[in-house]
Amino acid sequence: MSETNTQKTAEKHEFSAEVGRLLDLVVHALYSDREIFLRELVANAADATDKRRFEGLTDSALALPENASIRIHPDKAQKELTISDDGVGMTHDELSQNLGTIARSGTRAFGEKLNAAKPEDRPSLIGQFGVGFYAAFMVADRVDVTSRKAGSDEAWTWSSDGKGSFTLAPASRATPGTDIVLHMKDDADEFLDSWRLRSIIRKWADHISWPITLRETKEDGTTEDQAANEGTALWSKPKSEITPEQYAEFYRHISHAFDEPYATLHWRAEGVTEFTALLFLPSARPFDFMEQSRESRIHLHVRRMFITDEAELVPNWMRFVQGVVDTEDLPLNVSREMLQATPVLARIRKAVTKRVLTEIGKRAKEADSGFNTFWENFGAVIKEGLWEDAEHRTEIAGFARFHSTHGDELVTLDEYVSRMKDGQDAIYYLTGDNLDALKSSAQLEGFRARGLEVLLLSDPVDGFWPERLSSYQEKPLRSVTHSHGDLEKFESTDADTTEAADVEKLVPALKDALGEQVKDVRSTVRLTGSAVVITSDGGPDLTMQRLMRRSGQSMPAMPPILEINPKHPLIKALAERVAKGESVKDYASVLLDLARVQEGEPLPDPTGFGRSLATLLAGPAAE
Repeated sequence: MSETNTQKTAEKHEFSAEVGRLLDLVVHALYSDREIFLRELVANAADATDKRRFEGLTDSALALPENASIRIHPDKAQKELTISDDGVGMTHDELSQNLGTIARSGTRAFGEKLNAAKPEDRPSLIGQFGVGFYAAFMVADRVDVTSRKAGSDEAWTWSSDGKGSFTLAPASRATPGTDIVLHMKDDADEFLDSWRLRSIIRKWADHISWPITLRETKEDGTTEDQAANEGTALWSKPKSEITPEQYAEFYRHISHAFDEPYATLHWRAEGVTEFTALLFLPSARPFDFMEQSRESRIHLHVRRMFITDEAELVPNWMRFVQGVVDTEDLPLNVSREMLQATPVLARIRKAVTKRVLTEIGKRAKEADSGFNTFWENFGAVIKEGLWEDAEHRTEIAGFARFHSTHGDELVTLDEYVSRMKDGQDAIYYLTGDNLDALKSSAQLEGFRARGLEVLLLSDPVDGFWPERLSSYQEKPLRSVTHSHGDLEKFESTDADTTEAADVEKLVPALKDALGEQVKDVRSTVRLTGSAVVITSDGGPDLTMQRLMRRSGQSMPAMPPILEINPKHPLIKALAERVAKGESVKDYASVLLDLARVQEGEPLPDPTGFGRSLATLLAGPAAE
């Protein structure tokens, strides 16, 4: 420090008008999480270091030291936290102007001077609002800022408790840069723990370009400065310089997973909106994946500083995608925690979604790409897009995979259409809760007998999306439960020559016995081995009705249609009883409950069903 500076005395200044009220707003309302203070101070330190690097390009006297860094020193004994940098520093007047006036951003003022600079020479400055520094008062009773401007031998200390005034006093600092000392509040001790500080740095500032060191106390009481951030944004490197192992390591770091990524997407978008993206498709499904929230958690960075993982950069049905999107074009709100509604963000979302969709589609077409395994893990989520994403519904349908009665392998809709029988004008499907139960469903008997392939849909969303997709290649999607009349157009390949019973009298007898429990009773050709089946006629099918009831939605009673197989021995026996003038009332309720059991429907009276069944079984035995 010069002799002239040592002769100067401390000065007391009042904050500019309304600053006290604004400070209160910053501390209590602007930020949602107290840990944000460290992100803001580290961002300011990074900006100051960038400024000095930039100015050193044209003035060697301002050049950065080779070991330039950001240093964080917690001191539990003194209840102080110090953040130091080797940046451009501030003069007496700059301290007064930049820290004595809310929303006067040195970064913004500096950025305005860079318009004529070459893009490759411009530092990537984070602070744009001039309020981030004051987040320190969320955790500190008093803040001291000692700064020495690069190229000057004078240092000054700015000090304030954030309550209306600040002081400026001569100070001593051996080298240019800034030290910020936070005198911590009693309830902010957690921010003096090294592990807590390290976790905050890794979360918010892991990839800024300047190294961050954290002073940690060893068991013997000595201290050591240790690296606290990765320092290199992998996504900012050219792809040619990154190994598969580095990609995999970063994927595990950001996703907290242990598998290898199924696909890696790394690109830089240029044009109207510029951004860099490094995204991954996982190869394994997390054990709690279906219980997680539906929102995407891709990390959004602005100028390499983490902003949020709640930007929803891809649709909900792509929430399995992991990774980072980094941009310099995105305007943020003043706290940098929430995004402004902006066309820039909309363009980024559209571009990222399109790129991921293209990659999935490409993988689906590649032989031996492991896509079927990927689909088994994430297909249930991707199919949500068939329901809710009108813009991309057709593309999703093009690569979607399904189980079907054709065999054990997953099939595409294109493959299904290519195998459709002559005269078949619809894509048939059956929904249910369990794949094995679907494979043995009585609903399929007539379709199998006629060689008609049926898609077997057992995921919860399968009860909804066929209605939205409606058709594929101009072929309507039709539930087999609504396709009673379709089977009559095709001849059965079943060799069964059993003569059908005359059920002309049985049908009204059963309908009379069941009353309002059923909408109708009718003979059917859909059954080959089962005696009965229930179905719906228009409106939601049985699976959809179950899903709606489970989700708590109001579902009015919709009596099913009971269909009977006139070739089945039981139906023949009942037809003979009616022909003899005997009652079939006791059998009617058992038949209906039997059909409900086959469909996985809950019985309205399980005890009554058991009692009736036991009585009917005991009858022949007693005779």
